[in-house]
Amino acid sequence: MLKRSRPSPSRRPIALALQGGGAHGAFQWGVLDRLLEDDRLEVRAVTAASAGAMNGAALISGQEEGGAEGARARLDLLWREVNQSGGRNVFGDSSIWSAALTPGWLKDSGLWRTGEQLALSMSPYQFNPFNLNPLKRVLDTAVDFEAVRASTIAFFVSATAVQKGRTRLFRSPEITAEVLLASSCLPHLFQAVEIDGEAYWDGGYLANPPLWPMIHPDTPDDVLILPLNPFAREETPHSAGDIMDRLNEIVFNAPLVAELRAFALLQSLVAEGRLKPNGRHRAQAIRMHAVESDRWLGSLSLGSKFDTEWSFLNRLKGYGREAAEEWLATCFDKVGRESSVDVRARFL
Repeated sequence: MLKRSRPSPSRRPIALALQGGGAHGAFQWGVLDRLLEDDRLEVRAVTAASAGAMNGAALISGQEEGGAEGARARLDLLWREVNQSGGRNVFGDSSIWSAALTPGWLKDSGLWRTGEQLALSMSPYQFNPFNLNPLKRVLDTAVDFEAVRASTIAFFVSATAVQKGRTRLFRSPEITAEVLLASSCLPHLFQAVEIDGEAYWDGGYLANPPLWPMIHPDTPDDVLILPLNPFAREETPHSAGDIMDRLNEIVFNAPLVAELRAFALLQSLVAEGRLKPNGRHRAQAIRMHAVESDRWLGSLSLGSKFDTEWSFLNRLKGYGREAAEEWLATCFDKVGRESSVDVRARFL
């Protein structure tokens, strides 16, 4: 068994904010793999949703076993298990989405879109009455949940409470496979996950990922966001498929944009002297960073979020490592000193 590495005074403490995005989470895998290999950051908190929560759980589980190398090994195991589950249904692929088996020209045809809408009109309680979810096996194999619950790394996972219509934030001692399944439950493809009598859907609908836990005084002042949905597009989509893709990106980015805007507004009020900083307004001290994915994931379709073919996952991992390499070269020196993302300029 790998030995856990000791905290190093030379490492810079940081909190990770991991967005969800299905198979595109392999891009995050690559980013995390390169950051762990570099070993100059000390992860002390993780806040996440959906696929980001799976990456966070694997990272923390491996960190408890063997430090940075243990975390890299667990992340590798997670994505190997995702692939070895047969490439179907792990992230909710109902086969109608499969990009690997369907040429692009057919996916944009009226007949295909009609069939797609028909498939989406069926409830998972109808087409999956036994509520089979291969992701459960993946998580049980790749994550040591006892290690996650016992870790000193603070872990926050969001899920959407169906009946109450609000976010529930699960903390480290509460994390189980069911919590991660709830956080990644797309309601048109999987039955709601029940925990303590409450039904939950994907956490990304209302918090993707949740940033408000980072105001807690026990979390690091530096927050590194790893988004998976492109923020900007150069062109207006015209085809039905492209419109759906862009709408999906906007919907799943909206909670993150709203929270970043709130952080920016609070920091602006403090900077202008209109709000006095105190223990309840810690957002002023938080420094924001991001390894953005637009350049690498912007050309991919919504359907590719369900593609778990091994060469595709490894391609995304390679993109993530490349993005992390650029961030280390251009932004790492700002960690602990200043934000490398101007949140006020971008979101106010």
